[in-house]
Amino acid sequence: MRMPAEWEPHEATWVAFPHAGYTLGETQSEIEAAKRTWSAVANKASDYELVRVVVHPSDVSSARKYLSAQIEIVELELDDAWIRDSGPTFAQDAGELVAIDWVFNGWGDQSWANYVQDAKLARGIADFLGVRVSDSKLTNEGGGIHVNGSGLVLVTETVQLDPGRNPDWSAAEVEAELRIQLGASETIWLKRGLTRDYDEFGTRGHVDIVACFSPSGEVLVHDQQDPAHPDYQVSAEVIQTMEQAGQNVIRIPAPEVLKDAHGWVDYSYINHYVLNDAVLLCGFDDKNDRRVADQLAEIYPGRKIELIDARELFARGGGIHCITQQQPAFETK
Repeated sequence: MRMPAEWEPHEATWVAFPHAGYTLGETQSEIEAAKRTWSAVANKASDYELVRVVVHPSDVSSARKYLSAQIEIVELELDDAWIRDSGPTFAQDAGELVAIDWVFNGWGDQSWANYVQDAKLARGIADFLGVRVSDSKLTNEGGGIHVNGSGLVLVTETVQLDPGRNPDWSAAEVEAELRIQLGASETIWLKRGLTRDYDEFGTRGHVDIVACFSPSGEVLVHDQQDPAHPDYQVSAEVIQTMEQAGQNVIRIPAPEVLKDAHGWVDYSYINHYVLNDAVLLCGFDDKNDRRVADQLAEIYPGRKIELIDARELFARGGGIHCITQQQPAFETK
């Protein structure tokens, strides 16, 4: 099997509509902000390719008020709306689309996470599409991996080797499973993710906010340039690891803002999503928004860079990449 790179052709993009829990928030204004922000990402993506949105059956009438008419609604029960993590990771096997069903346990069985329905979501989506399921015994999430489509995969030690996820797995066993499921011939291990990601509602180190591959072969790395921020050291470690692995690094500057009401931010432009003809880029009303948009325009030639305010997403523990999942076209390479 092979997981195509994100920039290879998509058949569709999947998003989930917020249903319950901390993603929605506690106040009416927080609930409205969540629905509006998730829908803004889905609606913009639907301008470029087919978008399917998973909606809890009880939320369909509400979702239709927020979602573009060109979006296909798929009714399935779910707990949360981080579909890259709870939904399937799509791969190909001899031209056949396959849905990888990782074990999902709420980012390491965290006390606040409800995941009874989310643990079934990958299979539910596969059944909707009528595609084969590849069951994995590895507890993993889509945000915990990033591939270049040619055998390389990025992971972090604090996710795949997390005692709350895979207490009995060795690094070699994880690599063997990633080889089976993703076609990964080489795994690059990062020691950790961004600092904020280890707070209460974090994922304990997802890689898709730290580093990602690009079509030209370089690795894009979150570059925190302010020594006052604890991610300054994380960026230095990641860059060193990449260079030692023989990778050419493109530094993507972090936003200039360092803190919000809860402490050090993990705002990151790495957490963008590549569509067939566009890139959805997290915006933070920051001086670096436009600078990075221009940088990504060179990295992804021929794709329009669409800035979307992602602060409401990051306030809840993720970004644009975390709420999207690509369904690759049958013929990619």
